[in-house]
Amino acid sequence: MSSIVIVDLGTGNLRSVSKAVQHVAAKSQVSISSDPVAIAGAGHLILPGQGAIGTWINQLNANPGLHSAVLSRLQQGPVLGICLGLQALYTRSEENGGTPGLNLLSGTVRHFTSGCQQPLGSRQLLKHGQLNGYHGNLKIPHMGWNQVRQTRTHPLWHGIEDLQRFYFVHSYFVDSEDNAQVVGECEYGNIFTAAAARDNLFATQFHPEKSQQAGLQLLKNFVNWNGVQ
Repeated sequence: MSSIVIVDLGTGNLRSVSKAVQHVAAKSQVSISSDPVAIAGAGHLILPGQGAIGTWINQLNANPGLHSAVLSRLQQGPVLGICLGLQALYTRSEENGGTPGLNLLSGTVRHFTSGCQQPLGSRQLLKHGQLNGYHGNLKIPHMGWNQVRQTRTHPLWHGIEDLQRFYFVHSYFVDSEDNAQVVGECEYGNIFTAAAARDNLFATQFHPEKSQQAGLQLLKNFVNWNGVQ
């Protein structure tokens, strides 16, 4: 029986993630844990989170055993990051006066009031109006359904149509510095990274557990993924 561990760092609705994963992986053992041994031995690891990234990182750093286990596990085996679980993988966040991330992906997490350099290829998308963005005064947080453009193929996009809508709740967004790591983009004032991937990592700014059938399909794809692109 495969083991799926949802890392408990005290932020986010972990139960909703757990219930969604159990729905698509009924034969798997799904647990919520901060136990370094469980995390190290997880077949599939999920890094969720909502709220402030400073709290998330501080909770990780406060437990050296947990910190070590998470960092080690991020190097191998399938990992899914959700919301803060995406943002924490990057170099730095502007939130909480500036917070260093885990630096596994290249880029900066910025507030929606900050400027952003659009990723390559996005201007053509905007020109043809294929994404429904918000171009007036932004309402922050960005909350609700928005389209995600798949910028390259990935096993976790299997069975999910391009420009599918997913559910977002966030005030900060990823400004990626490496286009090769971007697998999905969204528009809300700026074009921002909605999904990123590298090696065994896949992470989303949106919440698959709140995104109905498309989100469940992504979670199903994840639990059947071996961590190889």
